Amino acid sequence: MMKSPSMAAPAVYQAYPLVVLLSFAALLILTGLGLRDPWPADEPRFALIARDMVDTGQWFFPMRGGEIYPDKPPVFMWAIAMFYALTGNLKLAFLLPSALAGLATVWLVYDLGRRLWNVNTGFIAGLLMLFTVQFTLQAKTAQIDALVCAFITLGCYGLLRFMLTDGLWRWYYLAWFSMGLGVITKGVGFLPALMLVPYWLYRIKTKNTLIMRPYRATALKWWLGPVVMLFAISLWFVPMYYLVSVSDNPAFHAYRDNILFKQTVTRYADSWHHIKPFWYYLTSVIPVFWLPVSVALPWLVPKWWRAIRQMDARILLPAGWIVLLLLFFSLSPGKRGVYIMPAVPMLALIAAPYCTELLCRRGLSRLIFGLCAVLTVIFATAGISALVDAHWIKRALADYDVDTAGFFITAALLGAVSLLVGYRQAMWKSWPILISGLWILYSTWGYHLMGPIRTPESVFASMQQHIPDDSQIALVEFAEQFILFSPYPVTHFGYHTPTNVQLQGANQWLDGDGKRYLLLADEQLQQSCFNAEQAIEVGFAHRHNWYVVNADAKTADCEYPADPVKQYGR
Repeated sequence: MMKSPSMAAPAVYQAYPLVVLLSFAALLILTGLGLRDPWPADEPRFALIARDMVDTGQWFFPMRGGEIYPDKPPVFMWAIAMFYALTGNLKLAFLLPSALAGLATVWLVYDLGRRLWNVNTGFIAGLLMLFTVQFTLQAKTAQIDALVCAFITLGCYGLLRFMLTDGLWRWYYLAWFSMGLGVITKGVGFLPALMLVPYWLYRIKTKNTLIMRPYRATALKWWLGPVVMLFAISLWFVPMYYLVSVSDNPAFHAYRDNILFKQTVTRYADSWHHIKPFWYYLTSVIPVFWLPVSVALPWLVPKWWRAIRQMDARILLPAGWIVLLLLFFSLSPGKRGVYIMPAVPMLALIAAPYCTELLCRRGLSRLIFGLCAVLTVIFATAGISALVDAHWIKRALADYDVDTAGFFITAALLGAVSLLVGYRQAMWKSWPILISGLWILYSTWGYHLMGPIRTPESVFASMQQHIPDDSQIALVEFAEQFILFSPYPVTHFGYHTPTNVQLQGANQWLDGDGKRYLLLADEQLQQSCFNAEQAIEVGFAHRHNWYVVNADAKTADCEYPADPVKQYGR
């Protein structure tokens, strides 16, 4: 059992760095909370589902505009719904689960660093995470990944405390319970269990017990871990399975089968989207999204290898786990950059002990300085281009009328300040200054600029000038943000229903009672049977011009469905 050097430090000395670290983390992560609306692609979906949970009382089966959403377990949506029920403010509630999960992850990594090395190492590990692009970005985004990362990190925390510090079984069981919560958050919550592989290899190689030998008397204790994970999973699975079994609703049965099979084994082994090559994470994700740690890898890898050869379990176990996690996700044909984000906390943990030494070296420090210089030049170029109304920046903004010149010039000035401070003091300091300032700038001014681009509010504001307030609207090939932001009752015809069938259902729906209008993007209007001259243009959003039509715009070519088309809405 390893005794941390920090255990003898006074409690006040240990608490002060943690307060500073968490205060700084809160500044970066919580700034902008409540200032923006949910942005596509995932945020409007989860916010809409959470709002519907509170409004309808249907918590076990997530509903998207009246249609069951079967792609993810409901834990993340529950978290948003809980904060929405408490605050009554969806704009505030939808970002809180990720933000709090990010803060919790920072604390977990700090505490591990403190226990395995010392307070200073824990403090540096927490800062490294905050300065890593992918971690803070996800903590400020309403996707499931920040929450599942917190559960996975808690699982790693429990295992490492059990294996390397005090050997108390409660940490082992806490790890497995956290894995169970991670599984019902996003399937892959079991990943901390992979750390048992390097652990057992270490024991075989060194014949070191670390905590104890697996006597037969304790074998049951080891196997109780997976049982604890199954218990955590059952907290959601058993009630859900019971409700499905007593229901005659085929949609509930389809939800159970989809969530248990298609979204787990099938999604991993035979993905149908986000298909990427095996080396995708190594070439397209880690170099950019794991900055600044990624630029330090040429210096860190030899340090880690030396520690592993010396059988330093503090490095071997997390490093082995990171390799297995990358291999696990690389073997699946379907890949997204956020999938490997749970590796960042353990990466920061094993990088922190070497940071002080490596940053004193000119090579790494100059490389970080050069990276900041390149970013500063990019921001300055974008700002000047926006000032002169350059074609390339208008195209990058999809022709939105947004004045970004001031934003980019401010970012460039921030970069210049970071370079000046780095040049006068230590070159590596340019990155913490630049990235911290950019997060604050992005979370305030950036939110304000991007709001009109990332939401359909302008489309609905225009619609309210053209159609009555007591109207009903229907959507074809809908995106969740149009349901979330609509001031009108919304009908749609199924997320996976073929487009031509949706249009036929919309034709029939327009003939119903009340003031009914169909909202169509320009491409949808061209595919439809409506007279384009009678369509009312209501604005530009999400790279499309949008139009509304009613039954008067139908032509003789409009077809009605041969079979009834299921309608959804509230």
